[in-house]
Amino acid sequence: MQDRPQGKGILVKRLLLLAASLAVGAVVWFMLGESESVTAAETPAATADGTVLARVDGVAITEEAVKDSIAGQLLKMERDRHDLIEQAVQTQVRDTLLEAVAEKQGMTREELVEAEVNAKLADVPADKVDAFYEERKRQIRAPKEQVEQQIRKFIRYEEFMTGLEDAAEIEILTEPFRVDVAAEGPRKGPEDAPITIVEFSDFECPFCGRVNPSIQKVRETYGDKVQIVFRQFPLGMHRNARKAGEASLCANDQGKFWEMHDGMFADQKNLAVDGLKSIAASVADLDAEAFNECLDSDKYADSVESDFQAGTRAGVGSTPAFFINGRYLSGAQPYETFAEIIDDELARGGSS
Repeated sequence: MQDRPQGKGILVKRLLLLAASLAVGAVVWFMLGESESVTAAETPAATADGTVLARVDGVAITEEAVKDSIAGQLLKMERDRHDLIEQAVQTQVRDTLLEAVAEKQGMTREELVEAEVNAKLADVPADKVDAFYEERKRQIRAPKEQVEQQIRKFIRYEEFMTGLEDAAEIEILTEPFRVDVAAEGPRKGPEDAPITIVEFSDFECPFCGRVNPSIQKVRETYGDKVQIVFRQFPLGMHRNARKAGEASLCANDQGKFWEMHDGMFADQKNLAVDGLKSIAASVADLDAEAFNECLDSDKYADSVESDFQAGTRAGVGSTPAFFINGRYLSGAQPYETFAEIIDDELARGGSS
């Protein structure tokens, strides 16, 4: 989930997104549109530097340059398309399975669901409902009493379908969509771990702080099977986020990245320069004088920007964002969502 601007900023953002989407649409139309409608005179020229899409006072604008400028947007379109297909495959697998089981039992699919799901909602233990709600209440955003029946239905349906799937021979041949993201930055866990989670985060983003318990539980549960790599993605709306990113890297010089990381997330309203220095001073065995000198020198400003650009090229648009062996996961997700992907990756042999 993304931290969002308020007021006039929303209108400006929408206008910018509209302009960007029109630009992307024009490029995609050009690349994928009906070739028979393009005359020889309209066909872009090919040069040693690539296909030229436009010229300004003799200066060529190449297809390569245009694609590079919107690489993240194009990648997101590709990822969304893949996700839609993958979801449709899962839906058709379940529909096919339900039809086959219903036919064996002399029922319609609707009658089977009514008998095995709707008629057995009372069988779902209250503690399961409570645990489900607690893990997801920030996403649900409604009192438990209002959504309890829907939660029961979801849990019971998933249990029923999982049982059917376990008893059937199902072969899913689609591969997860992966993005090649460099695991560069402060890390926890062994470099040769079968699971690499690259996190793009913003120290001023409240949702980035909220996801930390999920990440901690991943570390506790999977141990040396997982390495966590932290990369910077300071959102423009957060005026202290870039300097906070620099501060984390200054602390990293002294082997204190994670201590500074935890300190800043615990005090997100105190991330101006004086606050950063105060947080650093509270970190045990950190040389405050060396830290302050590093922070004042802007030593890591370029590093923070480099991470931000890498995230943008990888299709990151909000924080927190994760790449689990290259598989994209967005937002302050519950531990179970991470575990589902990690377990699937381990079953695949931890391929990255």
